[in-house]
Amino acid sequence: MRWSIGFLVAAAVAIWAGAARADEPTLANVPPVVVKTEPPAGASDVPASTSEIRVVFSKKMQDKSWSWVTVTADSFPKTTGQPHYLPDQRTNVLPVALEAGKTYAMWINGTAAQNFQDTDGRKAVPYLLVFSTK
Repeated sequence: MRWSIGFLVAAAVAIWAGAARADEPTLANVPPVVVKTEPPAGASDVPASTSEIRVVFSKKMQDKSWSWVTVTADSFPKTTGQPHYLPDQRTNVLPVALEAGKTYAMWINGTAAQNFQDTDGRKAVPYLLVFSTK
Protein backbone atom coordinates (compact mmCIF):
# COMPACT_ATOMS: atom_id res chain seq x y z
CA MET A 1 0.00 0.00 0.00
CA ARG A 2 1.28 3.43 -0.88
CA TRP A 3 0.67 6.45 1.40
CA SER A 4 0.68 9.94 0.01
CA ILE A 5 2.68 12.65 1.75
CA GLY A 6 -0.51 14.67 2.16
CA PHE A 7 -2.22 11.75 3.90
CA LEU A 8 0.72 11.19 6.26
CA VAL A 9 0.92 14.89 7.14
CA ALA A 10 -2.83 15.01 7.76
CA ALA A 11 -2.61 11.91 9.96
CA ALA A 12 0.30 13.35 11.97
CA VAL A 13 -1.56 16.64 12.45
CA ALA A 14 -4.68 14.77 13.60
CA ILE A 15 -2.68 12.72 16.11
CA TRP A 16 -0.86 15.82 17.39
CA ALA A 17 -4.10 17.79 17.66
CA GLY A 18 -5.72 14.97 19.64
CA ALA A 19 -2.77 14.82 22.02
CA ALA A 20 -2.78 18.59 22.43
CA ARG A 21 -6.47 18.53 23.36
CA ALA A 22 -5.83 15.93 26.06
CA ASP A 23 -3.28 18.25 27.70
CA GLU A 24 -5.29 21.46 27.37
CA PRO A 25 -6.25 22.97 30.70
CA THR A 26 -9.87 22.75 31.74
CA LEU A 27 -11.52 23.74 34.99
CA ALA A 28 -11.77 20.05 35.82
CA ASN A 29 -8.13 19.06 35.23
CA VAL A 30 -6.14 22.02 36.58
CA PRO A 31 -5.11 22.31 40.23
CA PRO A 32 -7.11 24.58 42.51
CA VAL A 33 -5.88 28.13 43.06
CA VAL A 34 -6.61 30.77 45.68
CA VAL A 35 -9.08 33.26 44.21
CA LYS A 36 -9.69 35.42 47.28
CA THR A 37 -8.48 35.92 50.82
CA GLU A 38 -9.97 37.78 53.76
CA PRO A 39 -8.09 39.82 54.77
CA PRO A 40 -6.84 40.57 51.27
CA ALA A 41 -3.20 39.85 50.47
CA GLY A 42 -1.14 43.02 50.83
CA ALA A 43 -3.65 44.80 53.09
CA SER A 44 -1.95 47.13 55.56
CA ASP A 45 -4.94 48.25 57.61
CA VAL A 46 -6.52 45.03 58.87
CA PRO A 47 -8.33 45.54 62.19
CA ALA A 48 -6.62 43.63 65.01
CA SER A 49 -10.12 42.54 66.06
CA THR A 50 -10.34 40.31 62.95
CA SER A 51 -11.13 36.84 64.31
CA GLU A 52 -10.65 34.66 61.26
CA ILE A 53 -8.70 34.36 58.05
CA ARG A 54 -10.58 33.02 55.03
CA VAL A 55 -9.16 31.54 51.86
CA VAL A 56 -11.44 30.89 48.89
CA PHE A 57 -10.35 28.34 46.28
CA SER A 58 -11.35 27.99 42.65
CA LYS A 59 -12.75 24.48 43.24
CA LYS A 60 -14.40 22.36 45.91
CA MET A 61 -11.79 21.04 48.31
CA GLN A 62 -11.26 17.90 50.41
CA ASP A 63 -12.61 18.32 53.93
CA LYS A 64 -10.25 18.03 56.91
CA SER A 65 -7.27 18.56 54.62
CA TRP A 66 -5.26 21.78 54.77
CA SER A 67 -1.75 23.17 55.12
CA TRP A 68 -1.53 26.59 56.75
CA VAL A 69 2.26 26.85 56.60
CA THR A 70 4.46 28.98 58.87
CA VAL A 71 6.89 31.42 57.21
CA THR A 72 8.38 32.33 60.62
CA ALA A 73 7.06 31.55 64.08
CA ASP A 74 6.61 35.27 64.80
CA SER A 75 4.66 36.02 61.61
CA PHE A 76 2.08 33.23 61.98
CA PRO A 77 -1.08 34.28 63.85
CA LYS A 78 -2.15 32.72 67.11
CA THR A 79 -4.96 30.30 66.32
CA THR A 80 -8.09 30.06 68.44
CA GLY A 81 -9.64 26.97 66.86
CA GLN A 82 -9.29 24.39 64.15
CA PRO A 83 -9.40 25.26 60.44
CA HIS A 84 -12.64 24.24 58.75
CA TYR A 85 -14.49 24.56 55.46
CA LEU A 86 -17.74 26.43 55.00
CA PRO A 87 -20.62 24.51 53.37
CA ASP A 88 -19.50 25.75 49.90
CA GLN A 89 -16.43 23.44 50.27
CA ARG A 90 -14.33 26.21 48.69
CA THR A 91 -13.81 28.52 51.67
CA ASN A 92 -11.40 27.48 54.41
CA VAL A 93 -11.56 29.41 57.70
CA LEU A 94 -8.71 29.71 60.21
CA PRO A 95 -9.87 31.14 63.58
CA VAL A 96 -7.22 33.58 64.87
CA ALA A 97 -6.36 36.22 67.46
CA LEU A 98 -4.39 39.03 65.80
CA GLU A 99 -2.25 41.71 67.42
CA ALA A 100 -2.18 45.39 66.49
CA GLY A 101 0.72 46.76 64.44
CA LYS A 102 2.01 43.40 63.24
CA THR A 103 2.76 41.85 59.86
CA TYR A 104 1.50 38.32 59.31
CA ALA A 105 2.77 35.92 56.64
CA MET A 106 1.73 32.36 55.89
CA TRP A 107 1.73 29.96 52.98
CA ILE A 108 -1.46 28.31 51.82
CA ASN A 109 0.25 25.03 50.91
CA GLY A 110 4.01 25.15 50.71
CA THR A 111 6.95 23.21 49.38
CA ALA A 112 6.72 20.33 51.83
CA ALA A 113 3.13 20.61 53.11
CA GLN A 114 0.48 20.44 50.38
CA ASN A 115 -2.69 19.18 52.03
CA PHE A 116 -5.00 21.75 50.48
CA GLN A 117 -6.35 19.51 47.71
CA ASP A 118 -9.44 19.48 45.54
CA THR A 119 -11.95 16.63 45.73
CA ASP A 120 -9.97 14.74 43.06
CA GLY A 121 -6.71 15.00 45.03
CA ARG A 122 -5.07 17.78 42.98
CA LYS A 123 -2.81 19.89 45.22
CA ALA A 124 -3.59 23.60 45.37
CA VAL A 125 -0.97 25.91 43.91
CA PRO A 126 1.01 27.40 46.86
CA TYR A 127 -0.01 30.95 47.77
CA LEU A 128 1.77 33.40 50.06
CA LEU A 129 -0.61 35.50 52.15
CA VAL A 130 0.90 38.59 53.81
CA PHE A 131 -0.99 41.41 55.54
CA SER A 132 -0.51 43.89 58.40
CA THR A 133 -2.80 45.00 61.20
CA LYS A 134 -3.51 48.60 62.21
